[in-house]
Amino acid sequence: MKTPPPTITKRPRTLAGAAKASDTARAQTVAHYEAALRLMQAGKYDKAHDAFNQMLAASPGELAERIRMYINACLQQVAKGKTTFHSDEERYDYAISLLNDGNYEDARAQFKQILADNDRADYAFYGLAVLASMTGDAHHCLEHLTEAIRLNAKNRIQARADSDFQDMADDPRFTELLYPEV
Repeated sequence: MKTPPPTITKRPRTLAGAAKASDTARAQTVAHYEAALRLMQAGKYDKAHDAFNQMLAASPGELAERIRMYINACLQQVAKGKTTFHSDEERYDYAISLLNDGNYEDARAQFKQILADNDRADYAFYGLAVLASMTGDAHHCLEHLTEAIRLNAKNRIQARADSDFQDMADDPRFTELLYPEV
């Protein structure tokens, strides 16, 4: 009698390579991957970079390529956020460019960093006043502009001609601040 040929059992293949023996391990890998993506989406690039690096060695084929791509993206974002300045004036110029591009929170952070380094930087108070005016925050605009003028009276003349304060023009407190002698 003939013996039947041996049966060959094939494991199903997936996009990432051979199917995992344990669905639990695959689910865990996917969960870590999704968690790292959430960190990245939240802007926590350092933590996302670390999470992706930990996954890289154990990750299968195509997923490893995606992880490398996200690692590079995290590194670019981290490098982008580490702008160095040689002076407060350079930081101020950068803050103004952020303000002009509509990145209000980043601009605010730069102005506040200037004030943390030098609490008498009238131009940083002036920048915060412009920011507050542009975002419709009249109270903080007046507060910051008052401080800028107190530190440097030339800011009063500057503000009179500054179109960034156009939304404040109808506020009598603003007029009184700019034209105290009237």
